Amino acid sequence: MKRCFGLLAVVLSLAVVSIAADAPADDAPQADAQRVADEKNASAAAKTAQAAIEKTNPKHLPAFPGAEGFGALATGGRGGAIVHVTNLSDSGPGSFRDAVSQPNRVVIFDVGGVIKLAKEVNVSSNITILGQTAPGEGICFYNNSVSLGGQSNIIVRYLRFRQGIAGDRGKKALGMDKSSNIIIDHCSVEWGRWDDIGITVGSTTITVQNCIMAEGIHPQSFGALIDTVTNVTLSHNLWMSNESRNPKAKGTIQYINNVVYNWLITGLCGGHSGANHSLDVINNYFIKGPSSNNQFAGQFTKTDHVYQRGNLVDLDRDGKLNGQPVTEAGFSDKGGSPTFVKERGMHPAIPVTEDSAEAAYAKVAADAGCSLHRDAVDLRLISELTSLGLKGKILAHTDDKGEALAGGLGEIKGGTAAMDDDHDGIPADWEKVHGLDPKNPADAAKLDASGYMNIEVYANSLVAPASAMTTK
Repeated sequence: MKRCFGLLAVVLSLAVVSIAADAPADDAPQADAQRVADEKNASAAAKTAQAAIEKTNPKHLPAFPGAEGFGALATGGRGGAIVHVTNLSDSGPGSFRDAVSQPNRVVIFDVGGVIKLAKEVNVSSNITILGQTAPGEGICFYNNSVSLGGQSNIIVRYLRFRQGIAGDRGKKALGMDKSSNIIIDHCSVEWGRWDDIGITVGSTTITVQNCIMAEGIHPQSFGALIDTVTNVTLSHNLWMSNESRNPKAKGTIQYINNVVYNWLITGLCGGHSGANHSLDVINNYFIKGPSSNNQFAGQFTKTDHVYQRGNLVDLDRDGKLNGQPVTEAGFSDKGGSPTFVKERGMHPAIPVTEDSAEAAYAKVAADAGCSLHRDAVDLRLISELTSLGLKGKILAHTDDKGEALAGGLGEIKGGTAAMDDDHDGIPADWEKVHGLDPKNPADAAKLDASGYMNIEVYANSLVAPASAMTTK
């Protein structure tokens, strides 16, 4: 009996820690003072990031067709070396870790499957990572984190980041701190131990679009901490089955055309601190799931300056999409309310294409995450989302279970790479059709008339309409 009470006490203490970690009173005055100082530094970082853009990308060429928001002008490794990932090893020649260890690279994949990480991977600056080039069902990073911390000018597309219970307790599945000029597109970011994704400590000029952030696990089960940042765009993402923080928004942030499903404590969280924050909340859809209360947004205070329009919330869990317009009252809870403003605060050079909340739901359900080849995990998540309140769960706080409570990773099939005679990353047949020389390995790195490297044009063609592609 004593043992049972002891276990109950541990479980209750973990629950209290989890809720308290995101409660409105989590910021002491000295922490607020530090955040104010950090935000001043972040503002300076934003100016530095903009200057870097003007230097490296004066024509404002999007990172790829469809890149939008503040991070859309990243150039990544354009003009650098093309590096192949040739195996699924954690380290060594041909590994992903080795490929991203040096700057000025375009990273492509000759293999598909699961890369089990023994420790965190640190990605260098001026890198493009083209996950859509992997054969089979693509790439998944598992058992630990990937960090873009302290780095700049990075393009990441079509990858899965699944930290899992074997990862470091205080880490995110994908982390960015003191980072700038980054775009993350069509990635599945799941099973983070602290948050699924983090953008913090003065980070600036970043877009996360068309992604899934889901099923955070013990000890926090949170979606994302976006803290002390400037100029961050979050658009057309799916946030689901996280206890809270979908995301926690502290800084200057665009939140457009997102879908939030099956939160537990709070859906979208305000900054609730002494520092001023600005948040544009436009045409998002909040949908209650089996684990949810009615607090689809909350933890805002008067220092959170919010512009909101076109948002819908569906709280009836009847299996139908029949949301009602969000009102200003929906952002309030016992901790307070935001300060509402009449005009949006953020205007990136390449604006987000805004859909209605209904259209955003359809797009997210069809295309969010590593969707070129959705694996069993993402297919399950989308099935739960489209049940519209009938399916889905928050994963329990269990040290030794984690993602196993959701059925585990499953299989991600590899596949065989297409014939590439000159080993430049572009299949021979594609080169012939598009006027390149299948026996000249140098032409993949050349810029075509559009300004993209030929390897980028090829990779973009795998995931975009032909009308968006340029050929030589």
